[in-house]
Amino acid sequence: MNDRLHGHYLSRTSAADLCVHYEAGATLFSSPGHTLLASGKRSILAPQSGAALADAAGALLRAARRDGEALPVLIGAVPFLADAPAHLFIPEHVMRASGPAKLPAATPQAPAARAPFPRTIAAVPDQGQYRRAVAGAVERIHAGQLDKVVLSRSLTLETEIDVAALLARLGERNAHGYTFAIDLTPDDDGRRTLIGASPELLLSRTGTRVRCHPLAGSIPRSADPQEDQRRAQGLLESQKDLHEHALVADMVADSLRPYCHSVTVPAVPSLIATPTMWHLGSEVTAQLNEPGMTSLALAMALHPTPAVCGHPAADARSFINEAEGFERGFFAGLVGWMDANGDGEWAVTLRCADVRAHSATLYAGAGIVAGSDPELEYLETSGKLRTMLRAMGLEAVLEEAL
Repeated sequence: MNDRLHGHYLSRTSAADLCVHYEAGATLFSSPGHTLLASGKRSILAPQSGAALADAAGALLRAARRDGEALPVLIGAVPFLADAPAHLFIPEHVMRASGPAKLPAATPQAPAARAPFPRTIAAVPDQGQYRRAVAGAVERIHAGQLDKVVLSRSLTLETEIDVAALLARLGERNAHGYTFAIDLTPDDDGRRTLIGASPELLLSRTGTRVRCHPLAGSIPRSADPQEDQRRAQGLLESQKDLHEHALVADMVADSLRPYCHSVTVPAVPSLIATPTMWHLGSEVTAQLNEPGMTSLALAMALHPTPAVCGHPAADARSFINEAEGFERGFFAGLVGWMDANGDGEWAVTLRCADVRAHSATLYAGAGIVAGSDPELEYLETSGKLRTMLRAMGLEAVLEEAL
């Protein structure tokens, strides 16, 4: 990273500058309000999981403050499974800027991110397996064993990815979401980056103000404007999708109430648009009862929501382990940051890829409820995979794989 950008706060640095100066090995997290670019790893959180994670993170931040750091920041990713280790660290250098890391499409700093044609493509589960898993989930829902379960797919491409170029393309298209590139490189292995453009905020905390924006209920967009609007209106009126969304929004509100007051949930969800999908979303707000409850502690109290797991959670996790056929890792976990005051932002790790030296694994899931159709759920996951495939310049060549 360019030495002139080192420092903990550069007021005249734009969010676009931070994206331009991203290099392999750095970590970037961008939200609609601001962007953080981190380099180096001053302190790495020892392997922790579950309820102990937030306490350990707070202790690490307090130790950094005692060592003279004015307002240290912890940044990184938390996996889907509560008992799997997170990857959180205090960087050596942090730069901040207002606004999202969006580059104008015409600038030379936003190069095309087209990856070489993959030497191999592995889909787990394959089309038939995924449709059968959805049908099996619907049977269990009708039998009263589940209310909802989220079933995912993975797509592993053997190819080389220019992470900086991919990040620029994602930022260009995701000004209203959460763009990230988290360095996951271990000391004894090749480069590894978790990169994505999530549309979903799990939780943010600023002082005592808490905000969540769960998404559930989705449909792929259409290139035809009239058909696109028909799909959006249909999503707003879909009883199946409204039920799926209510499960998530109600659970988020219920999970906040032990720690917050003035919890407010909209009476009806709103439409949220991304370049590839329409979603139903609800902005849930609350006021924190105890200022010592950090953003990460609150996020862990919510995680995993029915938007990425299902309900009841334990039964949904069991079915996911049985049906998906791959380890989710950091997909459907959390990505974000927290400072020593406990403020922070945590997005759900969606529309993402785990990029290594010679491969990239992409992920997408769909919420299964009563009335779900296996073919439509498969098409929904295909629509979600297109976020990364388009940014990689591989959408057309991979159509058959979807």
